[in-house]
Amino acid sequence: MAWFKKEPLVSGKESKVRMPEGLWIKCDHCKEIIYKQELERNANVCPRCQHHFRINARARLDLLVDPGSFEERNTAIRSQDPLHFKDQKSYPDRVKAAKKATGMEDALLSGLARIGGHRVSLCSLEFGFMGGSMGSVVGEKVTRAIEDARTERIPFIAISCSGGARMQESVLSLMQMAKTSAALARLGRARLPYLSILTDPTTGGVTASYAMLGDINIAEPNALIGFAGPRVIQDTIRQELPAGFQRAEFLLNHGFVDMIVERKNLRQTLIQLLDFFAGASGAPTAASRP
Repeated sequence: MAWFKKEPLVSGKESKVRMPEGLWIKCDHCKEIIYKQELERNANVCPRCQHHFRINARARLDLLVDPGSFEERNTAIRSQDPLHFKDQKSYPDRVKAAKKATGMEDALLSGLARIGGHRVSLCSLEFGFMGGSMGSVVGEKVTRAIEDARTERIPFIAISCSGGARMQESVLSLMQMAKTSAALARLGRARLPYLSILTDPTTGGVTASYAMLGDINIAEPNALIGFAGPRVIQDTIRQELPAGFQRAEFLLNHGFVDMIVERKNLRQTLIQLLDFFAGASGAPTAASRP
């Protein structure tokens, strides 16, 4: 008796096995094909080459904060269109499309949470929402998150993933650079720590303002971090750029970031830093407060 039965060809064509879509993903770095569930179990880091895939703002927070501790704030702020900007689409249409794609009202999540028991104010940019660009809403929410930290006397943490200022808001977007930097100056005078986490990419006006002003700047491996893109710089100065220019490792070697931390170790690193700052301040740790 045969162990299998060979089906006849249908209309002269071989039958094909239908595989469900979305089970596999190709690594942009090593080009290996990875089982998607394996990638997700590894915090969206390639198990072959350790390439860090981009993840959304809420997923980043879920990896870092104590379970169930995040309290989102300032959810009612909405983008306006004072310049009536239009390119291929109107600005309101672009915002509407980004809302539908991400389920967010704008490109930033912000609120209060605990990390290792320490109460913190934090925010996280969503690259999927118009490239994580900083407009008036993002600038206002970052500023409010900083002011929450100052009012509550707790550390501030910002997770950046952005293409820079939002061109559809022009100078109103550029104003957010000064506003967020001024808020951080007030936080510094209050002697409260600011930890800045730089992911791929962190560029433009976000880099030129609050993202690079951390008491400690932490980068993910191989993250692109800079103001203008490397192609723009090379075309401007008409010189070949060094290997690895604007990548996290290059910035670490030149003193622009303080450490590079793999995603799987980031939460524990933050806990250690928060423990240090709590001890250095002489105040009781947030974990011990009611």
